[in-house]
Amino acid sequence: MRPAELWETVEGAREPDTVRCRLCHHRCRIAPARRGLCGVRENRDGSLVTLVYGRLVARNADPIEKKPLFHVAPGSMSYSIATAGCNFRCGHCQNYQISQAVTELGMLPGRFVPARAVVEDAVAAGCRSVAYTYTEPTVFFEYARDCMTLAHEAGLLNVFVTNGYMSPECLDALEGLLDAANVDLKAMTDGFYRSVCGARLQPVLDTIAELVRRGVWVEVTTLLIPGRNDSDDELREAARFLRGLSPDIPWHVTGFFPTYRLTDAPPTPAATLIRAWEIGLEEGLRFVYTGNRPGHGGEDTVCPSCGAVVLGRLGYAVTARNLDPEGRCRRCGAAVPGLEMGERP
Repeated sequence: MRPAELWETVEGAREPDTVRCRLCHHRCRIAPARRGLCGVRENRDGSLVTLVYGRLVARNADPIEKKPLFHVAPGSMSYSIATAGCNFRCGHCQNYQISQAVTELGMLPGRFVPARAVVEDAVAAGCRSVAYTYTEPTVFFEYARDCMTLAHEAGLLNVFVTNGYMSPECLDALEGLLDAANVDLKAMTDGFYRSVCGARLQPVLDTIAELVRRGVWVEVTTLLIPGRNDSDDELREAARFLRGLSPDIPWHVTGFFPTYRLTDAPPTPAATLIRAWEIGLEEGLRFVYTGNRPGHGGEDTVCPSCGAVVLGRLGYAVTARNLDPEGRCRRCGAAVPGLEMGERP
């Protein structure tokens, strides 16, 4: 347990010592001895505390492509960490055993790992970055920020895999520390967010736009669930939104598999992924990728100038490189946007 940040006392509240958390867009009002929606921030006698500081439930060296981040040091490894807890209640969460462990099972799993040990392990494992992932990194903000500070001191990149529900105050506190983020854009309807995730759409759109404005490298993932969020109109709306921010935002359209509480929808057909890939390109996005179906196409990075394959991929593996050390296409010399695109791991 550590003191939390980004909260305030609610003046004039019916119950004395009630606080408001300002970490994410839920902005939970939390009475004494109660917790926020994430389950890991608790009001202790009028002060907010975090219950998961350093309490890791996962720490692994993963390919950066697994996040997925295809335009951040391609082919490198990313040291990936998570605590329990999440501020969403997604019915199709693939990591529900840890994301919902606190709120549903009443468990607080994990083992304390100092922030410095995370960075030391990342360096020892030959990783190029530290990824805050598996569960929602916003809910372990204080610990993530300490790790991020040390990671930058060690020359490592920091990447978030996030639902995009962090508050502007949270983004302010991460200014200069967050290098890249993959944001889940789960659907383009508020109804989906409310019924499936327990959240709202607009704050996610606002966060994506704000990250781009702040100069964070952004990639976006949409998990396509048959009959729920995969209509042509909705896919075009998502692509147009991203294109309006920047045509260089990579959009990952990935396949759904029945899990957790959402088991009444079938797996996503490969044809749906290809259709979404085509729609993204038709709407002007330069980099659209299909996920969860290796070998079906849509995995390669193609030069937006001449059409040459500059990064070939199969699953999480980079199988071909045609970029110079500065990240330019070896055929035509055009720069391919991203972070450390030309450096070899």
